[in-house]
Amino acid sequence: MKKHASLIAATLALFATTALPSLAADQEISFIACGDKMQPAHADFIKKWEEANPGYKIASEVVGWAQCQDKVTTLAAAGTPVALAYVGSRTLKEFADNELIVPITFSDAEKAAYYPYIMDTVTTSGKQWGIPVAFSTKALYWNKELFKQAGLDPEKPPTTWAEELEYAKTIKEKTGIPGFGVVAKTFDNTMHQFLHWVYTNDGSVIDGDGKITLDSKQNLEALTALKDIVPYAEEGPTSYEQNEVRAIFLDGKLGMIQASVGAVNRLKETKIDWGVAALPLGPSAKGPGTLLITDSLAVFSGTGVEEKAIEFAKFLTNPENQPIYEAQEGLTPLRPGKAVDDMVAANPYWKPFIDGISNGGPEPLFLDYKGLQNTMIELVQAVVTGKAEPADALKKAAADLEQFK
Repeated sequence: MKKHASLIAATLALFATTALPSLAADQEISFIACGDKMQPAHADFIKKWEEANPGYKIASEVVGWAQCQDKVTTLAAAGTPVALAYVGSRTLKEFADNELIVPITFSDAEKAAYYPYIMDTVTTSGKQWGIPVAFSTKALYWNKELFKQAGLDPEKPPTTWAEELEYAKTIKEKTGIPGFGVVAKTFDNTMHQFLHWVYTNDGSVIDGDGKITLDSKQNLEALTALKDIVPYAEEGPTSYEQNEVRAIFLDGKLGMIQASVGAVNRLKETKIDWGVAALPLGPSAKGPGTLLITDSLAVFSGTGVEEKAIEFAKFLTNPENQPIYEAQEGLTPLRPGKAVDDMVAANPYWKPFIDGISNGGPEPLFLDYKGLQNTMIELVQAVVTGKAEPADALKKAAADLEQFK
């Protein structure tokens, strides 16, 4: 921690002894973006920002998804941080605790402009540590032809867990095709998929005071519902992550799945007669829900350009620019507004992805995210495979999580 503090102090001392004109002339803001290429919208915004900020240059580097997070972390831990980086919001608490990133100040108006709970995904210890840049929610997709074959109304998706279980059972028994896709592979989205059950039943994993809330009535109902639907899912759920389950659905061999809006374009390329609706609700639900996953722009400490990096990051994600990026990427919007209303009017399939935000919940922020993820995967797998009963599995997982918070 002192290492990073001394680096900041040394940078400030350099500022104090360097003439401002020559300093500004060569200021570079290094920026790591994750993916296969710089997205057209961001490339355009970078040029516009540089034109409006002479003396500053955005030095961007695109790093593949598989290596991006590790590279950002390694550079920061080594004391040679990048100024700005695209990161999963789940990593912010660990970065903040190790004093590797700086807090971001948002005005009340800026916070209020986002959908509910978005700011929770970047908040820990009462401060915001990232600027949301990408957002994902989930909804329920169903195969209307399989519904017909099973004698179900193809225009009536399940709205409750009880109906979802009944429909999955009916599809399996009447058609021989699995009724629901269960995700339980040793992979990060196994936790994500279970959290959709949690957040459609008013559950949570950890509260704002750091208390583990996993072992609750709501989550017992969620885990029990997941266990109950396994007999009507694809064989061997522990072999499948969400994209693999989606592939089975796209092949017409699965009745229902939980998936992001990204599945829409893939379905348009098939002959499947499909529908999409809000995720079914559990008995304790207060309204539509979903896991709210965000990626963020994090500003790293010790570069000497922290304030300017924050300014640039806010420019990239402001209410004028962000919708352009979201439209190009097919992302759930971060903020409500006319652009969203127009989008839903033009493409009604967007509605359930927006509606679920109202009672959604964030990806839990833990100091040891890998520990959280592995514990949640083990929880799901233990129940899905029948090695543990839901109540026992929840108690064990809740106790295990204490060491990672």
